[in-house]
Amino acid sequence: MNSRTALLLAGALIGWGAVALSQAHLTATAPAQAALGDSYRVLNLFGDVFNRVRSDYVENPDESLLIEGAIKGMLGALDPHSSYMNAKDFKGIQAEMTGKFGGLGIEVTMEDGIIKVVSPIDDTPASRAGLLANDLIIKIDGDEVQGMTLSEAVDKMRGAVRTPITLTVFRKGGNDKPFDVKLVREQIVVQSVKSRAEGQVGYLRISQFSEQTSDGLRAAIEKIKADIGKDKVQGYIIDLRNDPGGLLDQAVDVSDDFLDSGEIVSIRGRRPGDVQSYKASPGDLTEGKPIIVLVNGGAASASEIVAGALQDHHRATVLGTRTFGKGSVQKIIPLGANGALRLTTARYYTPSGRSIQAKGIEPDVVVTIELPPELVQASPPKIGEASLKGHLPSVGAKTTDKEESGSLAYVPPDPKNDKQLNYALDLIRGLQVNAAFPPDPSKGVPN
Repeated sequence: MNSRTALLLAGALIGWGAVALSQAHLTATAPAQAALGDSYRVLNLFGDVFNRVRSDYVENPDESLLIEGAIKGMLGALDPHSSYMNAKDFKGIQAEMTGKFGGLGIEVTMEDGIIKVVSPIDDTPASRAGLLANDLIIKIDGDEVQGMTLSEAVDKMRGAVRTPITLTVFRKGGNDKPFDVKLVREQIVVQSVKSRAEGQVGYLRISQFSEQTSDGLRAAIEKIKADIGKDKVQGYIIDLRNDPGGLLDQAVDVSDDFLDSGEIVSIRGRRPGDVQSYKASPGDLTEGKPIIVLVNGGAASASEIVAGALQDHHRATVLGTRTFGKGSVQKIIPLGANGALRLTTARYYTPSGRSIQAKGIEPDVVVTIELPPELVQASPPKIGEASLKGHLPSVGAKTTDKEESGSLAYVPPDPKNDKQLNYALDLIRGLQVNAAFPPDPSKGVPN
């Protein structure tokens, strides 16, 4: 971007404010006029600062980086999930949504300039190295993360396959000393759905909602029916623990696989008319067999859509601990050769009208997992949307409850020690009794 282009951009922004002011001043209310006036003054300030940096900075600045930095700062001031992606970042996120990308296999966010782990992805370098939800990454190959944008840090963690990387991690509640974790980058091919037969119970693990998820789930259910015997299946467990979410359409498709009718989720923007509702079509792949959904503090976004839909329709019993609470929708807006915006454009609501934003899904059956002795001293605190700086508040038609900060996100690597899984199996097998299982679909969606 040359000087003239950059100045034209700044001028256009200022000009937009002036035009808006001139067109609106005759009809706008006094508060609206004041707001437009404030915008005009701030845009003028931007132009003044930009020109001052160009003329007086100690070295000749890269003006394209100045503009990109201003855009990133603007979006970063909105909420933790809105961001600007340059062309390279955009290409990376597109690859990630296919379920195939190079790197460490870790879902992260940024808080106070530090990278925070949301969840490691199953069977990746990050999960095998023992990284935990809520770990703080303070250095990448010795470089301080403080001062990097989230996109820059993620880009630095990606790289060529079979190349080493060292993350310096701080774990809250540990010995208060950072420690190094050495990893080797791999081609991450996320098998978003895994399945197995647990006796006569079908176990379905969804680790991420990518383009493969819906097809993978259907194939997994057919395999379970073939392995156990269609008429012998006692029920299904859908494990969404530590699933950070992903594509909205995949969450809708997965929910639809277990529902015959009714609303799955509604998306509501800032204007009263900005409402979009997604409905289920006839056909339950499990043919009405009992379902238990496992959740914890690492289950977010698309995972919460599925859990909320099946819970509201009394199609499944949700078991575990409170989910993350990410009830907002991000739209990817391509900007041609300049990359894309990831912009929060709406909140989503469960069929009963619940907003999960900053509250999460409360399980029907609460079952906690104790940390093993070696992790007790380094136990991460509860994680959740409500703990993220600058998060959207929980507002809407049915959000009178206070905000909640999620829950722990630890899952034992050995199923024998998995208290949540084993309790779910016992419920389906009839070895345990709980009033919340099985739910009664005839009750309909609560209003």
